[in-house]
Amino acid sequence: MFQPVLPYEGYSGWTFLNRTLEAQKDAYAKSPEVSREIKYFEENIGKVQTADDLMSDRTLLKVSLEAFGLGEDINNRFFIQKVLEDGSESEDALANKLSDKRYLEFSRAFGFGAETPPNTVQSDFGSKITTAYKERQFEVAVGDQNENYRLALGVERDLSDIANKDLQEDTLWFTVMGNPPLRKVFETAFNLPESFGSLDLDKQLATFKDKAQAAFGDSGIKQFSSPEKQEDLTRLFLLRADMQAMNINTGSSQIALTLLQGATNGNTGLF
Repeated sequence: MFQPVLPYEGYSGWTFLNRTLEAQKDAYAKSPEVSREIKYFEENIGKVQTADDLMSDRTLLKVSLEAFGLGEDINNRFFIQKVLEDGSESEDALANKLSDKRYLEFSRAFGFGAETPPNTVQSDFGSKITTAYKERQFEVAVGDQNENYRLALGVERDLSDIANKDLQEDTLWFTVMGNPPLRKVFETAFNLPESFGSLDLDKQLATFKDKAQAAFGDSGIKQFSSPEKQEDLTRLFLLRADMQAMNINTGSSQIALTLLQGATNGNTGLF
């Protein structure tokens, strides 16, 4: 399996990755395993008429889930089948009730649970899904070496899609908050604590907007339809992530030094 080349860390590494991105993506897509799964999917997805058909073929299901960043759900078969069978048209559909809106996008893309034929019968459906699959799987491969770069790669695609929707700003923020990778980017960029997600949703919304105003001069999400603002967010995210990692490492080193000094003095300081 092709492994992305990431010779540097931090923002310099991100710059190198962006400079070589298209060549690395192309090399990754041509790797034997990825090529084999793409070919199989495009040749067989048109035969799928129901959610049950998709669930019965692990390769088709794997590619489908990973195209939406949901690969970890490959063994959650009952849950995924329910998401697909309910479709997305009814307010009571499971995908509409979940806070993670990737499930809604997944269900809507396949179109099961509706009176019309599913989208799998469309001639270009296979290529649309495999294009997304290649993109996401390359990000996963990057994340195996640097998780922060994986999150940063998703900013342009996911945030652009949300920012260009014709919706109210608060609704757009709630959509971002329902996208775990994007939410992590914003929480890290704004230096928010892990406990932040336990706050009331309206309080979270107000905090996100205040932080965005302070950092970018605009409290809304629509500003991120601009590539320049996306890059500003990505830069802030990576710099903050590096700072947090340094603080953790420094704290661990200080603890180790304290214990070592205590041992040298015949007292660990633990009791």
